[in-house]
Amino acid sequence: MVDKEEAMHIFIITGLSGAGKTQVINCMEDLGYYCVDNLPPLLLQKFIELIMDSERKIDRIALVLDVRGRQFFKNIYEAIADLKRDDIRVNILFLEASDEVLVQRFKESRRRHPLASGERLLEAIQKERRMLEDIRGLADLVIDTSHLTPKQLREKIIEIAGESKKSKFTVNITSFGYKKGIPMDSDIVMDVRFLPNPYYDPVMREMTGKDKPVIDYVLSSPVTMSFIRRFLNMLKFLIPHYIDEGKTNLEIALGCTGGQHRSVVLAEHIGKALKDMGYNVNIRHRDIPRLKDGGANWG
Repeated sequence: MVDKEEAMHIFIITGLSGAGKTQVINCMEDLGYYCVDNLPPLLLQKFIELIMDSERKIDRIALVLDVRGRQFFKNIYEAIADLKRDDIRVNILFLEASDEVLVQRFKESRRRHPLASGERLLEAIQKERRMLEDIRGLADLVIDTSHLTPKQLREKIIEIAGESKKSKFTVNITSFGYKKGIPMDSDIVMDVRFLPNPYYDPVMREMTGKDKPVIDYVLSSPVTMSFIRRFLNMLKFLIPHYIDEGKTNLEIALGCTGGQHRSVVLAEHIGKALKDMGYNVNIRHRDIPRLKDGGANWG
């Protein structure tokens, strides 16, 4: 038996082919769920046992179980009953759409329906609908995606399975030196080489932006504080719009000449401000580990 205080939460995603299960499982993965697509129900109990025995704690799982499992799909009812007997929290999400919409989606994607073996597409869709009648009756939630855009479906899943949008959004801030190149995965790149440079002070030359003298030097400049205020105001405006568009992370790169002083101070300061706003923030100083390579870094 699983301790109820530490019970897993499993979303079983099923429904009609073409109704949006792929979009849902992708969204669940972005929300931090451990996801498996097309798991045969017969293997479900063994899969859960492996998860429980693993060193990594995994308590949120999303599984797509559907007719692609062929003859194994009929075991889904017994598999779900076994999970519930183990005090595992199970929610069944069933996706459907009208016959007309499903036909149109399959024609547009040019994909083959999993049950279309010598049958017309519409006949295969109707056959699958009959096969899934019982599992639809067990579903905790049924979503008709006939008139939903992928974005609208994603928003529904976030409402159902996610924490607050803000708490799941992650801002990754990287300090870097232009002499080593701009990080390739950046969404926003800010050049901070216009700020006062501690490199020219012999006392601070070998320090980094994590040392207090450098921090005090950079932040004592009115230009620095004015820039930080304006940049944070821009992020306050942009981030909610990124979230509304379904973006789950934002890559910000702050660059000075060597990636040692100014960009490091600003990455730490801006990262703390965003954390105080309630966002998940990761800070990386790309070029500090490279200082042992030798040569001037020029701040």
